[in-house]
Amino acid sequence: MADAPEQITIFAQILKDMLKIGVLGAGHLGKIHLKCIQQISQYELVGFYDPDMATAQQVEATGVRCFDTVEALIEAVDVVDIVTPTVQHFACASKALNRRRHVFIEKPIVATPEEASRLIELADAAGVKVQVGHVERFNPAFIAAEPFITKPKFIEAHRLALFNPRGTDVPVVLDLMVHDLDILLTIINSPVAKVSACGVAVVSSTPDITNARIEFENGSVANLTASRISLKNMRKMRIFQDDAYITVDFLDKKTEIIRIHDEETSGYPYSLSFDLADGATRQITMELPEIHPINAIQTELESFYDSIIHNTTPVVSIHDGVRVLNLAYDILRAADSSLKKMAQ
Repeated sequence: MADAPEQITIFAQILKDMLKIGVLGAGHLGKIHLKCIQQISQYELVGFYDPDMATAQQVEATGVRCFDTVEALIEAVDVVDIVTPTVQHFACASKALNRRRHVFIEKPIVATPEEASRLIELADAAGVKVQVGHVERFNPAFIAAEPFITKPKFIEAHRLALFNPRGTDVPVVLDLMVHDLDILLTIINSPVAKVSACGVAVVSSTPDITNARIEFENGSVANLTASRISLKNMRKMRIFQDDAYITVDFLDKKTEIIRIHDEETSGYPYSLSFDLADGATRQITMELPEIHPINAIQTELESFYDSIIHNTTPVVSIHDGVRVLNLAYDILRAADSSLKKMAQ
C-alpha cells in the first residue's frame, strides 16, 4: 500500500493530467455527452451552454453549471465538446480554436466544404487537437469486424431510420449517410473515381432518402442507401472481398464472417459442406467474432483525451471529417443533377 507522500504524488499527477471540458449544446445528444463525460475520470466537467432556456434550466437542475455565453464557457475549459445543430458547428469551433482550445465536434464536421477548409486553417494555426464524432468507428461490431477486412471489392450499406424532426436541418446524406461514408473511407484506401446518386425529399425540404453508388480508382464499388422515413430502423453493412463475406450490424452489435474453403476444415462450429458438379467439395464456414460491449460515445471521448495527453493524432481526425464531408457533397451534387435530368 502506498504511503502518504506517494499517495499525494499520485493524486497530484492525476490532477495535472485532468482536462477541463465543457459542452456546447444540451439537446438530445448533448445530454448523452454530458452523462458520458461524467463517467470519465480524466475529465472535469466544468459546465455547458445552451441558448434554449427551458433546456438549460432542465440540465442545470441536475447539478451541471450553465454558462451564460459560448465565450464564457470556452474561457473556462481546456476542451470544448460541440454538440450543437450542424449549422452552428463552424461558429462554435472557430471561437474555440481562436482561443486555442482542443475541440471535439459532432458529425458532420461543419455544414459546407468551404467552412471545412477554413476550419483546418484555424486548427493548424491553433496547434490543438480536433476530433470528429463519427461514432460508428467505435461501434463494437465494427471493431470486431475490422481485423477481417482486407481488400473490399463491393460494399452495400443500408442506414434506415424512423422519421424524427431532429436532424432535418440538413439532408439525410449529412444526417445519416455520413456514418457509412466514414466507415467506407476507413476501409478502402483509394481515391474516389466516380459518384452517382439519387435523392428524394418526401417530408422535408431536403432529400429524406438517398441512394449513392461510389466507385474507387482501385476498382472497389460501394452502394449506400440512407433514409429517415423508414418504417423500421436498420444500420447494416455488407462487405465482399476475395476471401470473405462480412456483415456488420451496427444497430444490434453483431458481426459475421462467412468464408468458402476449397476443402473441409475443422474447428468451425458453424459450417456447411457441399459438392460441386465436378465432384470437388467446398465448405462454407461462419465465424462470429466476440463482441465486447462498450459505450461508443464514451469511448470516443476517452480516445480524444488520450490523443491530447499523448500528443497523437485523434482516431477520427479533422482531415477524416473533411474527407467525409467532401464526399457527402459530391453525393448531394450528383443527386441534384439526377433530379434535374428527371425534370427535363
